[in-house]
Order: sequence, then C-alpha cells, then structure tokens
Amino acid sequence: MTVDSALASLADARALVARTSTAERVADAVRNEVVEGRLRPGGRLPEVALAETLRVSRNTVREALSQLVAERVLVREPNRGVFVAVPGPADVRDVYRVRLLIEPAAVRDGELAAEPSALVRVRDAVLEGREAAAREDWPGVAGANQHFHRALVGLAGSERLDQQMGLLLAEMRLVFHRMTGPTAVRAFHEPYLDRNDRIAELLMAGDREAAATQLTEYLATAERQILAAYATL
Repeated sequence: MTVDSALASLADARALVARTSTAERVADAVRNEVVEGRLRPGGRLPEVALAETLRVSRNTVREALSQLVAERVLVREPNRGVFVAVPGPADVRDVYRVRLLIEPAAVRDGELAAEPSALVRVRDAVLEGREAAAREDWPGVAGANQHFHRALVGLAGSERLDQQMGLLLAEMRLVFHRMTGPTAVRAFHEPYLDRNDRIAELLMAGDREAAATQLTEYLATAERQILAAYATL
C-alpha cells in the first residue's frame, strides 16, 4: 500500500475531521490508516498533502503528527520530515508487556464481558477472519485479528483502555509489516483463527477465567514467534 493510496483512504475521514478541525481527530484518522495497514513502516507523511487531503491547516497537521511521534507511531527525522515508525525487538517486547496486562484483565474482569452485544463484536471479528481466510485474503485475516483484539479490550467498557489499545494496535500493525509476503503473513496468522474461535467460544459460554488463560498463552506465543522472525531479518 503506497502513501498515495493511504491519502486517498484518508479522504474518507475528511467529514469527521471537518466537524471538529482538531489535531486529535487528524491524529485519529492517520493512526487508523496505520492500524488498518494502509500506511506502512518507513513511509513519509508530507504535511502539505495531508493538509490538502483532510482540508485542515498545516499547523493542525503538524500538531497531529507531533502527537503521533510522541505515541511512537511516527518518527521525525531532522531535515527529512515525518515517517511511519519501524519497530524493533525492544518495541515488540514492550508492546506485548502492556498487552499481557490489559487484554487478559479485560476478558476476565471486564464489566461488558457478559453483555451479548459486546460478545457479538468478538464473534463478528472471528467470522471476519474466517471469511477472509476463505478468500485467501491474508492481509484481511491480519486486519480481522486486530478487530478481534480491539473487541476483547472493549469488554472492559473503558474509553481510556480503548484509546490505549488503538495505540498498541497501530504499533502491532507496523510490527506485522516486518513479516513480509503473503506466505509469511499466512503462516503467522492462520493458526490464530482457531485460537480466536476458542476464546470466543469460552466467552460465549461464560467461562471468562479459561478465556483469559488461553489469551495469556496466546499472546506469549505470538511474542516469541515475532521475536524469532525479527532475529532472521
């Protein structure tokens, strides 16, 4: 996915940004492009193009980009501009450290963990992944996996945790981009379709403790796999 393609997708967020004209909304729109995989590691984000696409001032864009730099989604290079971050092994370890604290707790103790509507979002993400796999759309499977984990954290019923998860998922998407090529993406994500299904089944059955235990093991396994992949780069 090129920066031009991401800019075209960002145009869809123009109405949302126009309603508030705030740097936070611009940051949300750009971050979402990272989460959905349309902005890739190392891509440059030109201020002028972003401002024109979203129809906001360059000062607003500059403030939004600074926010995303502080979040480690972007990096600013002197005399070169702002680029999408390229995470390293230390970033992977730190992200998973936070995920292992947040996600199992949301599953085990979340106030929405027994709400049918919240559980439907978890199940829908599982079905989204299955449908993408049936089409052999492995980037789509990766996207569905992001939606699954966002839905799990949504069980906490906390806007602050939802926002934090948005930041973590943006970094995770950048991590996944290091595993290049459809074969590598499939090899990593396909086994987790069954794991996601199992966690969703346990939640639907009301067994939060077992779901949280499964999720803890799942995240630890994923971290090891990703770090092993980084070691071969």
